[in-house]
Amino acid sequence: MFVPIAYYLVLSAILFSIGVAAFLIKRNIITVFMSIELMLNAVNLTFVTLGRMMHALDGQIAVFFVLVVAAAEVVVGLAIIVAIFRRRASADADQINLLKN
Repeated sequence: MFVPIAYYLVLSAILFSIGVAAFLIKRNIITVFMSIELMLNAVNLTFVTLGRMMHALDGQIAVFFVLVVAAAEVVVGLAIIVAIFRRRASADADQINLLKN
């Protein structure tokens, strides 16, 4: 069974749009963080799809590097979020002015 490549690209665009909408609308830091990860995964799906379309491994190699950067982002980002939450007892992005002090 063959799934057209356009379906994967449309799915990637939908996932990326959901991530952008959540990033712009939500105020909870964890939700914003998850929307960034959703956007990264949408880009990964595009890389793999276009790599498959061109019969090259460049897409998978790019996904590997994006996943490495995303893993580092998760480690550092969650550490900062937990530190801010412990200090402020809030995960609202509008109320965080901790870095100004």
